Amino acid sequence: MTAARSIAPVLCIVGARPNYMKMAPILRAFDEHVPAIPWVLVHTGQHYDHAMNERLFSGLRLPTPQHNLEVGSGTHAVQTAEIMKRFEPLVDDIKPSCVLVVGDVNSTLACALVAVKKHIAVVHVEAGLRSGDRAMPEEINRILVDRISDRLYTTERSALANLVAEGVDASWVHFAGNVMIDSLLSSRSLAVPPAATLSEHGIDPALIAGGRYGVVTLHRPSNVDDPEQLRRLAGMLSQAAERLPLVFAIHPRTRTNLEKFGLGALLDNPRIALLPPLGYLEMLGLMDGATVMITDSGGLQEETTALSVPCITLRENTERPITAEQGTNTVVGSDEALFVRCLDDTLATGGKRGRVPEYWDGAAAPRIAADLYAWLQARAAS
Repeated sequence: MTAARSIAPVLCIVGARPNYMKMAPILRAFDEHVPAIPWVLVHTGQHYDHAMNERLFSGLRLPTPQHNLEVGSGTHAVQTAEIMKRFEPLVDDIKPSCVLVVGDVNSTLACALVAVKKHIAVVHVEAGLRSGDRAMPEEINRILVDRISDRLYTTERSALANLVAEGVDASWVHFAGNVMIDSLLSSRSLAVPPAATLSEHGIDPALIAGGRYGVVTLHRPSNVDDPEQLRRLAGMLSQAAERLPLVFAIHPRTRTNLEKFGLGALLDNPRIALLPPLGYLEMLGLMDGATVMITDSGGLQEETTALSVPCITLRENTERPITAEQGTNTVVGSDEALFVRCLDDTLATGGKRGRVPEYWDGAAAPRIAADLYAWLQARAAS
């Protein structure tokens, strides 16, 4: 029997809020693997609200990163370039066994590019998701990262067909399941009650005392940067508030644009509670108790499917089609009539419940750890 070889640290990258809930269970699984898998956590600083980061890291039990590149905001090109410039010296210093990236944000692409150009293996968690919409910056990031990755972990079996169609060798792909759901299931018992979250932000919990309420998030540039589109969606939310109270965790970009375009009055409604961005446990508590989720977030489409909460997605497409095919999600775009019909059906019947997809079981991260350790051992022996 060949003795296990020691491996260099896995360099793990986070940069934005959606990355945190994916990385937290992976690092725990690395620590719990026998033998433990060494890791170094790097935060690029792509999302740079330090108070919110601390709250999210605490809620997810995500360790403090050993390194923060503090790149801040900028255009896609500027931000990607700045991450690459600051990440390269760190790679030279640490000499990792591989660079592990999650999701589809600019940090994911930038760090993967640095690694592949330095002949360091790239591992991509959440590979193979496609919306078919190349107007989305995240779609470009997904395609490029998958094409330069050496080991690819998928959340659903259909992702393999997307990867193979783009020239990825099927033997490089491993179906591990959804690490987002690992975080959700391990945190569900810790979620903050919805009434406590409203009270903390000065909202009377009586707003949701009847137990029927909707939760809203909107942040995608295609929805909030165009004044006419944002006007249309704000009007749809105003209609929804006639049917049930809404709790709107409003993204800074969305709040800024509502003010800039003079649309704030459309949401000036006693049945719409406007909250700032929330911590993970606060949002989880609100979502778990909700009658319906109204969103343009891919991650929330997944989480509501796992929680059996009906979700109405205000986008023309989704890179997570399994949430609509098997889960609780309905994609309505900005079609006002379709949105109202879907909402009314949800209120009348309880809405779409679906089923939880395969391997969305809370054990995706241990499957990744076991496969990655074996893969790294095989590479070291070759």
